Amino acid sequence: MRNFFSKKALPLSGAPAVRRLKSYSAQSGYVYQYFYEGQRALRGRESGLEFVFTVSADRKTWHAVSVLVAEEAVCAWEEAHAHALSSTERYAVAKMALFQAFDERAAPPQMKEDVQVRHADVAAIIETLGL
Repeated sequence: MRNFFSKKALPLSGAPAVRRLKSYSAQSGYVYQYFYEGQRALRGRESGLEFVFTVSADRKTWHAVSVLVAEEAVCAWEEAHAHALSSTERYAVAKMALFQAFDERAAPPQMKEDVQVRHADVAAIIETLGL
């Protein structure tokens, strides 16, 4: 009965016409492969964007990883720096947060959890990117 009343996730947008397999050698020692699947607006208590990637550490098992970029974190940075982030810059923040999770999480099973991007993360990532 719960499935009957559950809300469906919004469809993804912004996906590339041709998915490109990319690799990342993490500091954890694993080499991850990933595809960018697209993004969607977050609904519920926390507004923002959800960037969805399909990830594998062994090229056999694949799973979706959501990088959740909170709107309040982005707005706080934008107000402090008087610069509005473009959609490309927001994607760059999400992708760098994914790489940070690859580096910090000890093993691939931990990558099944969502990656939360908060205000301090946004500031550190944008500083790293030199924006």
